[in-house]
Amino acid sequence: MPHIDYFFATLSPYAYLAGNRLEEIASKHNATITYKPFDLITAFGRTGGQPPKDRHPSRQAYRAMELPRQAKKLGMPFKLQPAFWPTNGAPSSYAIIAAQDEGGDVGKLCQLIMHAVWVEDRDIAQDDVVRDCLAKAGFDPAIADKGLLKGADTYARNLEEAVEKGVFGAPFYILEDGQKFWGQDRLEDLEMHLDGRL
Repeated sequence: MPHIDYFFATLSPYAYLAGNRLEEIASKHNATITYKPFDLITAFGRTGGQPPKDRHPSRQAYRAMELPRQAKKLGMPFKLQPAFWPTNGAPSSYAIIAAQDEGGDVGKLCQLIMHAVWVEDRDIAQDDVVRDCLAKAGFDPAIADKGLLKGADTYARNLEEAVEKGVFGAPFYILEDGQKFWGQDRLEDLEMHLDGRL
């Protein structure tokens, strides 16, 4: 049974644009997923990258063109300048870590959290928003209060693991055989690899 380590940030527009395609691919190939939210901005600084606000104007301009274009291509609603971005991604990440420990549709939870940012203009640093996403994904909202220390520890460890394994952006997918795929636009390649075609 294949396994996929999925490194992502709840504030990443490209992770949002991945939608539920990873989960669909995993289901088709009987693959398991470990969701590994991590501090992407810190990872940028440790892997030679820069936060969007610090990038050269030409890179910022291309990002502003490319994100809406990709959203349109995928048929997904998208706001290039959401009301609460950037914000603190840690609380939503802790909730995802707790939900994964509980068992359930973690993929749906991730998608709801990112939809809250990039479509609904909601602040995912706020407890009520996180709790609402947990409830809509079928989890007990009270898990947001459980295991905060474990969540913080796992979140920090996910960052260290990401840097150690060569993760420099999000979304980033690593298979057991060491194959790495960066970006929502590489999900087709990931599936081809699982099919033995790539």
